[in-house]
Amino acid sequence: MTFQQAIDEHAARIAEVAGDPRAAVVFAAAMRRTLRDAMHRDADGSVFVITGDIPAMWLRDSTTQLTPYLRFVGEHPEIADLVAGVVRRQLRCIETDSYANAFNEEPNGRCYDPDDLDDNPWLWERKYEVDSLAYPVQLAHRLWAETGRDDIFDGRARSVLRTVVDQWVREQDHERCSPYRFERLGAKDTETLARGGLGSPVAWTGMTWCGFHPSDARTYGYNIPANLFARRVLGHIAEIATKVYCDSALAADAARLARQIEAGVHRHGVVEHPEFGAIFAYEVDGLGRQLLMDDANTPSLLSLPLHDPAFAADPVYQATRRFVLSPSNPYYFSGTAASEWAARTPRLGTSGRSPWPGRADQRGRGARENRAAPHAGDRRRNIGHARELPRGRPATLFAPVVLLSRLDVLRAGLGPGRGEHPVTSSAS
Repeated sequence: MTFQQAIDEHAARIAEVAGDPRAAVVFAAAMRRTLRDAMHRDADGSVFVITGDIPAMWLRDSTTQLTPYLRFVGEHPEIADLVAGVVRRQLRCIETDSYANAFNEEPNGRCYDPDDLDDNPWLWERKYEVDSLAYPVQLAHRLWAETGRDDIFDGRARSVLRTVVDQWVREQDHERCSPYRFERLGAKDTETLARGGLGSPVAWTGMTWCGFHPSDARTYGYNIPANLFARRVLGHIAEIATKVYCDSALAADAARLARQIEAGVHRHGVVEHPEFGAIFAYEVDGLGRQLLMDDANTPSLLSLPLHDPAFAADPVYQATRRFVLSPSNPYYFSGTAASEWAARTPRLGTSGRSPWPGRADQRGRGARENRAAPHAGDRRRNIGHARELPRGRPATLFAPVVLLSRLDVLRAGLGPGRGEHPVTSSAS
């Protein structure tokens, strides 16, 4: 069976279990469109992934764009080679600058804002986000788990894994140890960092600091979903260090940091809500400030089970989910077309007043109950495409909703692949 035939077969099964052939149409179109329009293979075999209508590659988005294809890598070596090429490009990007979030295909000097402090011609933008380091590791680990191929774990990969761990450790004490600064002159206060680019004051919590959350706005310092994602990925690093590199020091450092982050989240990131009880905050600073909301991008609080399935049964997650999907969340909206929550990002110029259809995808992905997932498809019934609004973004960000997440899809035989296993939420 060819890969194109495999897409058609999965699309037919999706139509059957979803009870709506339009979901299959969107899925198949998204899978084909991303391969056709977003990928460019370089002479060295690495693959550059364009993020929507922007001529740059985000480490986060390039991973999520490729994630739906992981189900096919075991039977289709050409798709495995494609994913491996993306991993190699991501590792090269991190090696270039581990604090950057988006990169150019060539050292052409293109950038989001020419007034940003950094002038590296490879960088499109240098907003430091913890998940920019986590997502490439997750993609590499998934490819390895699904296929058993370890050719992606060369000397560069080992060095990058060490860089990731060391940087997350260094950013546990951002005030004293961090070399990172980010200033954007004339920008909104959510687009730049205070105190000469250092950011607002934070205390040591055990968690790792980040400058910006996934929707590009500055943070309180410690983003809870990003730290929980990092904790999960540190388990992957420990496993790779042990089984591939026989590097006991790297494995021990990763496991130790994972435990510290988990303890910090439970000590500082779980708060008592008067209506919902114990819930995860979205961000904290360790000095008493807490932000109760959820963001319209991943990793988010609602999407925690995407990265660690054990969260689906976690009572704190379930309470947090009820909060996020309620009017108590200041960025939640309900209307005739959908109920979802908004982007808290200055990048879109919405000031948090424009819901993103992609966040209904998260609602479906993180749902244990079957009734939650259809929201994602309903928002696209008159569109025929899957995208963020207001500008077109990667089509395959929607595909995992109809392919991977619903319980009825699991019953139809589209459950976890060979590399996916139930896990507990304890640190590795």
